[in-house]
Amino acid sequence: MHYISFMLLVLLFISPASSIYDFTVKTIDGKEKSLSDYKGKVVLIVNVASQCGYTPQYADLEKLYQKYRKDGFVILGFPSNDYGGQEPGSNADIKKFCTTTYSVTFDLFEKIPTKGDKKHPLYAYLTSQASPAGEVGWNFEKFLISREGKVVARFKSHVAPLSADLTQAVERELAKR
Repeated sequence: MHYISFMLLVLLFISPASSIYDFTVKTIDGKEKSLSDYKGKVVLIVNVASQCGYTPQYADLEKLYQKYRKDGFVILGFPSNDYGGQEPGSNADIKKFCTTTYSVTFDLFEKIPTKGDKKHPLYAYLTSQASPAGEVGWNFEKFLISREGKVVARFKSHVAPLSADLTQAVERELAKR
């Protein structure tokens, strides 16, 4: 009996995630949040930074969120200091910056590593499931997630949040029921 219990525990820990819904993360305020709370939504996950040349994308990310949120669209921002040390602040500093400078209302999470050996498990999943697979290249890389929690598109940092490529991909996913 102990062997069976042990094997079940092993399987639980080595089973790869099947969707983003298998992850729990911490909000920018330090509260645990299961990504399964977003089941049925189209999600855009973005690694963000406050001192990057792409930081003004916060404004367009907020516009994108406001345009489609009534249709079941959410944006999840994950600050990271992995790219040029461009997110040096605390979670409180980041939240204040985002809300006062860019009036961000989409969900923000605690600062996490998004590349390398210490990469957060969510980002290990995203970068292995996206096409193309591989490490995040810089701040403001975007992963579009289907209503089923699967990675359906990846957009490099230079792709603007309101670009035709990104908005059309969001609209395609929202149209699926």
